[in-house]
Amino acid sequence: MIVRAFIVDGPVTSDAERLLLTREATKKDPRQGPGLVGARVRFEGIVRLEEPRGDAHPGERAAVGELAALAYTAYEPMATGELERIASEVGAAFGVEAIFVLHSRGRVSVGEASFVLIIESAHRGPALRAMSEFIDRMKRDVPIWKMPVWAAKRG
Repeated sequence: MIVRAFIVDGPVTSDAERLLLTREATKKDPRQGPGLVGARVRFEGIVRLEEPRGDAHPGERAAVGELAALAYTAYEPMATGELERIASEVGAAFGVEAIFVLHSRGRVSVGEASFVLIIESAHRGPALRAMSEFIDRMKRDVPIWKMPVWAAKRG
């Protein structure tokens, strides 16, 4: 099984993804020839528009408008190691061929991707179940934190 995890600066763009995954494709296990992968599933985590929570301090709610971005911080060596550990465990449990994960560090604006997960397997069922399990475990166990960046309230 192939497992690769990357922390990228800023949003996960198609250019960053293509560069990292193209470079990694040359490192594929020679035992994994054509015809083994029948499903490739992809998940993109996209920063969505939000308003301050109702439990925010009233002064905070009055001072900010909509969410402009999320600022991600990560302890990179540990975050990458945890992403790879979870991918290895989930991949083995569900019998998938490959898991590639890219997560942002730094500012990611509303509408941009902060997370991309690609899972390859012989069949769609294991890939879809592995995807859900991976995301749940990542959110719980990986040392990546996000802070909202609020736009100034207009008018």
